Amino acid sequence: MATIRLGAALLLVLLVGGCVSPAPRFDARFGESVRANLAAQVANPAASANANPVRGIDGRAARGAQERYEKSFAQPESAPAALVSSMGK
Repeated sequence: MATIRLGAALLLVLLVGGCVSPAPRFDARFGESVRANLAAQVANPAASANANPVRGIDGRAARGAQERYEKSFAQPESAPAALVSSMGK
């Protein structure tokens, strides 16, 4: 009886050992594609060293444009009346 139990225990250990998967082969390169995509999105890595001001509209005009944009959602402009044609009657 003891040899049957020992044999069954050994068989069980071997069967359970077969269920364990080995470490994947891609561990060394894991995340490489994500890092490559992040690096590809950087247009100019030295942009923070540029002290020249950005060209564009002045602060007052930008503020007014932003305020008009925000108000357009609160009170949308009324749509013009549709043009009705009575040709062909």
